[in-house]
Amino acid sequence: MADVRDILELERPPTPEITKEAILGPEKVKKKPLTTKVSKRPEGMHREVFALLYTDNKDAPPIFPTNTGQGYKQLKAKLGMRRVRPWRWMPFTNPARSDGAVFHHWKRTTDEAKDYPFAKFNKQVPVPTYTDTEYLQHLHNDSWSRQETDHLFDLCRRFDLRFIVIRDRWDRSRFPDRSVEDLKERYYDICGTLNKLKASSSHETKIYVFDADHERRRKEQLKRIFERTAEQIEEEQTLINELKKIEARKKEREKKQQDLQKLITAADCQAETRKSEKKLTKKKLQHQIRPRVDPSVVEAAGIKFPDFKGSGVSLRSQRMKLPASVGQKRTKAIEQLLQELSIELNPMPTEDICIHFNELRSDMVLLYELKSALATCEYDLQTLRHQYEALNPGKTLVVPSSISGNKETSRNYVSAESETAKQKGISEIIDVVGSPGTPNMT
Repeated sequence: MADVRDILELERPPTPEITKEAILGPEKVKKKPLTTKVSKRPEGMHREVFALLYTDNKDAPPIFPTNTGQGYKQLKAKLGMRRVRPWRWMPFTNPARSDGAVFHHWKRTTDEAKDYPFAKFNKQVPVPTYTDTEYLQHLHNDSWSRQETDHLFDLCRRFDLRFIVIRDRWDRSRFPDRSVEDLKERYYDICGTLNKLKASSSHETKIYVFDADHERRRKEQLKRIFERTAEQIEEEQTLINELKKIEARKKEREKKQQDLQKLITAADCQAETRKSEKKLTKKKLQHQIRPRVDPSVVEAAGIKFPDFKGSGVSLRSQRMKLPASVGQKRTKAIEQLLQELSIELNPMPTEDICIHFNELRSDMVLLYELKSALATCEYDLQTLRHQYEALNPGKTLVVPSSISGNKETSRNYVSAESETAKQKGISEIIDVVGSPGTPNMT
């Protein structure tokens, strides 16, 4: 009967509130077990995946995201009895509407004095206004009439600056057809002028400038991209791939040029070192230190032997051991050259022999690098010659004497030395490079 009286809003004696404790009694404090068994993550399963499957309480994972921390389990019932807050069918008005329409909805009696809650979402764009004097003095435009400008601002207020809708609702029977860019340009031009007039000297306002020409070009470019055919898209992709190949070849060519320049610098430095050594007498050599080459150049072109400066006992023969950075190809080339020169692969490691033997092998590596660089340059030169002859039938690419003359000179000089020394194997290797400081025989 109490529920029926509540529904019919009849008077009834007050009902005492019943709490959860009165129904269930005092809550018993549960003792936590001393040891909790922690579930072990299977081997090979990621930690994040295991966290989705199990928790410390071994609860099943939730079916959908929740913020209760109890997964899909139902919340505990909130037991108790309190008086129901009365609701009433009441009229209301929306402040966002200007027609004064009256609507009805269910509302709590305690919220009767509050405004309609959804009225706060009615946000409107502030569209400026102008007077006749301001229009005549500052806003006049020969391509826009006063009626056309008023019509534009009226549509901007009605549709909240949605210029696509404004152009669709444009009155083409009274005014000429305008594009979206024309409407935007006219509107923002007037807004900028009014802001300049109404802005105070102490407070500077930012004025938005609309670039109509840029917007037209942007849309035209997008239209061209959208209207491309499948053949044009394929051709563009082909050109992009070719550009990537050209850039890769360019980087590789620049790297080869840098390596070649380092080799040439190292060869020149070693040639100058030998010339200075020849000028010194044997007596001076015993008291003076041998000039050294730039360590950065030698490290890049020759062999960088490790220095044994640590404490402890070490063998002098360790100084002649080739480092692992030399590589197998260079090691075999060094061994072949030593055999042709009739030099032991492991000579007696005295102080002078260690120094000169390491310098000799460093020069051999430099010679090997110069030969490889020269072979690469000759291959590139032949490739360019064939490309030139293919593009220009009947013509031949003439190689300058500054490139070919030095090569012929070094070949003649080395061939004469090879006949004297009768070292055919060495002459074949030095034939490509020549020796530093070779005089011009031509």
